[in-house]
Amino acid sequence: MNDAYRNNAVIRHLVRWAELQQAIWVMILTSSQARADARVDVLSDYDVLLFVTDATAFAHNTMWLYTFGKVLVQFRDEREHNGVREYTRLALYADGTKIDFTIASLARLHAILASPGLPDDLDVGYRVLVDKETMTTNLPAPTFRAYIPTVPTEEAYRALVEEFWWETTYVAKHLWRDELLPAKYSFESVIKLDLLRRMLEWSIEIDHGWRLLPGVHGRGFKRNLSPEVWAVLEDTFAGASIAENWRALFATTALFRTTAAAVAQHLGYRYAHDLDADVTRYLKQISHLPHGK
Repeated sequence: MNDAYRNNAVIRHLVRWAELQQAIWVMILTSSQARADARVDVLSDYDVLLFVTDATAFAHNTMWLYTFGKVLVQFRDEREHNGVREYTRLALYADGTKIDFTIASLARLHAILASPGLPDDLDVGYRVLVDKETMTTNLPAPTFRAYIPTVPTEEAYRALVEEFWWETTYVAKHLWRDELLPAKYSFESVIKLDLLRRMLEWSIEIDHGWRLLPGVHGRGFKRNLSPEVWAVLEDTFAGASIAENWRALFATTALFRTTAAAVAQHLGYRYAHDLDADVTRYLKQISHLPHGK
């Protein structure tokens, strides 16, 4: 471990614990805590990948989670990699420490070592903390390219634009019906957190040469968007008032229009101005439609 990790009490505790567990062969720190360029703070997670003798047994008996303190809340999940099951055990401790454990078998480690490149969860950045049999000696260095958006094809760009304008009609319908929850679902979850977010990410990547890791759910937007664009994005949020949500919807379409047209111009694509105009006209008609008609 380098000095930065030796001075980190959580990592020291993790290393001491793993070295005493016969079932654990390799422990790797991943994600932001393993990246020299990452912004970390007192609330940053520790993402830990454990390669163990028997992943199923280790995952099912989780009393070891309490080794690191009183667990306030925990979350469990599992998934498969090429037929090999792995488990996540996430724990938030009473002192505010949050450790996200991924438990995998040695078979997955062998598969990684036999592959020409790294999986995304390692390519995003990693540090080997424990390796009892020097299994990771030939593990490739991370490229730090994982999860960075790539240049969209014209077809992918067009599909996102079409989906955005399609989804706005659902927002309009539900707002007219005074159905706040489904309106918010289409507006916040689909339009803003997915479609608008992705378009803004493309815009940010254009400014950064497609080399910037944007962070999940727009995490880095306030830092990476211009103050002017950020102010416009803030204006797309609304409370429970139906009238306020109509205003926010049109603020959102205006931001999307400006961003998507600029992205298209940079990439040499064509923005769907006719679709934009037709759907905008429709949205305005619905917003002025008398209720009960």
